[in-house]
Amino acid sequence: MLAEIIGGIWTNSLALLADAGHMFSDVAALSLSFFAIWFAGRKAPPHHTYGYHRIEILAAVVNGAMLVAISILIFLEAFKRFSHPEEVQGPWMMAIAAGGLLVNLVSLWILQSGRHDNLNLRGAWLHVLMDAVGSVGAIVAGLLISLFGWYLADPIVSMLIGSLVIYSAWHLLSEAVSVLMESAPRGIDVDAVREAILDVPQVTSVHDLHIWTITSGFDSLSAHVVIEDGAKHQDALAALRDRLHQQFGIDHITIQLEPSDFVERSRCS
Repeated sequence: MLAEIIGGIWTNSLALLADAGHMFSDVAALSLSFFAIWFAGRKAPPHHTYGYHRIEILAAVVNGAMLVAISILIFLEAFKRFSHPEEVQGPWMMAIAAGGLLVNLVSLWILQSGRHDNLNLRGAWLHVLMDAVGSVGAIVAGLLISLFGWYLADPIVSMLIGSLVIYSAWHLLSEAVSVLMESAPRGIDVDAVREAILDVPQVTSVHDLHIWTITSGFDSLSAHVVIEDGAKHQDALAALRDRLHQQFGIDHITIQLEPSDFVERSRCS
């Protein structure tokens, strides 16, 4: 990041400065991700009944917002250079961007293993991926400037970097906001879950079905399940838990079993 800031000022390259600005957000994002992982493992007070797991999701939201802010700054500066192209030192621009690409590839390799299971780490991985793409773009722009003196390549590549950053930020933010809004987890069909519950023997109906995500890999379900009169509660509950685990991988389950006349009796009382 420091090399690209110094190199961007020295070579007058907006693409390098854009990539450096994105790297600056990465420093903050990775620090925030590390803090969230550490904080989520702390023992929470009794009133935080789910612990600090949602810290991971909040960190993902902040990372996405930072990506958007960096992109807006890149676009504003690129528009200025379209009307007044500035001279850029292409060969040095390529050399500095190549060093940035190497560092980013190593960082991607380090973060690769955890990005599929953790939304917070996925946000950090996306930051670094966009940096790697930005470095490639800066190398291409430097090559065009060195060979053809085409200085417009610098703001054009900068805007492409900004567009890629916005694209990654949108997916990260939409997924994080979906978790905060307690929407059903992606990949789980609520109607399919309802049908699976109704397929369990002795179950007659289900209502107040809720499925949501606490944090990455931690899905929860609650439901009121009506069973036949005389049905054994323990057998029905065990069958429901097994079905939900095997078909949907949901283990944090809260089920209220109700007899068929439970609603009527509650109203009378």
